[in-house]
Amino acid sequence: AKVFMEEAIGAEYGEGFETFRPEGPLKVDVDFLNDRMQETGLQRIRYAMKPDEAFGLIFSWDNVLADTRSLKLAAWNQLALEEGKDIPDDKKIRSSMLYAGADHVLSKVLHWVDGDHQLERLKMRLSQIYYDNLHNLRAPIEGLKDWLDALYMLGIPCAVTSCLDRRTLIAALRRIGLQKYFQAMVTEEDGMDSIAHRFLSAAVKLDRRPSKCIVFEDDPRGITAAHNCTMMAVALIGAHPAYELVQADLAVASFNELSVINLRRLFAHKGSAFMELQKQAGDIAPPKRKLTLDTI
Repeated sequence: AKVFMEEAIGAEYGEGFETFRPEGPLKVDVDFLNDRMQETGLQRIRYAMKPDEAFGLIFSWDNVLADTRSLKLAAWNQLALEEGKDIPDDKKIRSSMLYAGADHVLSKVLHWVDGDHQLERLKMRLSQIYYDNLHNLRAPIEGLKDWLDALYMLGIPCAVTSCLDRRTLIAALRRIGLQKYFQAMVTEEDGMDSIAHRFLSAAVKLDRRPSKCIVFEDDPRGITAAHNCTMMAVALIGAHPAYELVQADLAVASFNELSVINLRRLFAHKGSAFMELQKQAGDIAPPKRKLTLDTI
């Protein structure tokens, strides 16, 4: 149950994950994928004619496709009701319940547990309540379906990443009417150890090199993971205020603000020499001549 766990960001030093081939395990990292997944031959010609198809879009499930923030808070509130506990009305505690691990919250923040057995019981019950609440999810984030329709018409491949198991994620996508828009998904069965590894796995499944992928996130940790993978990051303002998402390449309050031209502009000035500080080479003014009586 990774829903209530604080996952590692990943790829801080370029590390990747292992995938298995008939000849043995293969180490996959960011540089390896960017080098091996270069467009060649007919693929390069196709992307020159239809440049939008060269992008790969990766969406996080939590608070990007669906409002899971309210589901988590509802699960904590129901657990407190069942156990006869009170949750203090404190902003820091609410934030810990959403983003910290359940072990830390139960033992260090709320102080609800006395031993390991009670801790495991409460964690199991918390996850069960959350999965039960998923069945009540019926609508995606506002503006998302229209945005996905535009991407679908242009043939831009999309992937979704989540810590849920595959069957649960597919059922949730079907209930909110988004299943057809995603060509790939990374779930608990893929065994990824960090957020960045999930993004890299999604890039492999989309057959796009990481440097041509765009991640849609609402969490600063996810944005950092995307940049560690050489991916662009579009932040959705909501669960976190805009000033906490300044590291994103683009921040929007709603999917209604997005257009495909925004995606092109993210890569328009990408290059090693772009925005490097350089001294301006100005023209040297000629020395001024002094007038004398003889000149007059």
